[in-house]
Amino acid sequence: MRALVQRVTEACVSVRGEVTGEIGKGLVILLGITNNDTEESARFLAEKCANLRIFSDSDGKFNLSCFEEKGQILVVSQFTLYGDTRKGRRPSFIQAAPPEISEPLYRKFIEKLKEMNLKVEEGVFGAMMKVEIHNDGPVTLMVESKRN
Repeated sequence: MRALVQRVTEACVSVRGEVTGEIGKGLVILLGITNNDTEESARFLAEKCANLRIFSDSDGKFNLSCFEEKGQILVVSQFTLYGDTRKGRRPSFIQAAPPEISEPLYRKFIEKLKEMNLKVEEGVFGAMMKVEIHNDGPVTLMVESKRN
């Protein structure tokens, strides 16, 4: 499981012109799921992302997590994080899990974040979405679950 985590001042996601999720200061997490991911992968990655210390303290150092910053989280499914571009010009998505595997794990990831009492918004799984991100810093990190 992969999460492209971006620290933002604000962000929103919309489907067919209707906003489905919107946050202020916090994190946008673009979430990719591969074939061998499990519920444990989802739990591990949710905890890792929520506890990342990527918000600045009063000295300007990365010492605060979403909890201390009272940040919000916007989660967007992103199968293209498992796109393989090593051969040819068209990405291969064979490593991306099909919807019947990835959607329950996407839901588990969001459920775990909510269990940690974080404000979580989301996109619409499998939909064509427009995502507006106001990256802060910019701070962008790729975070991966443990290898299965």
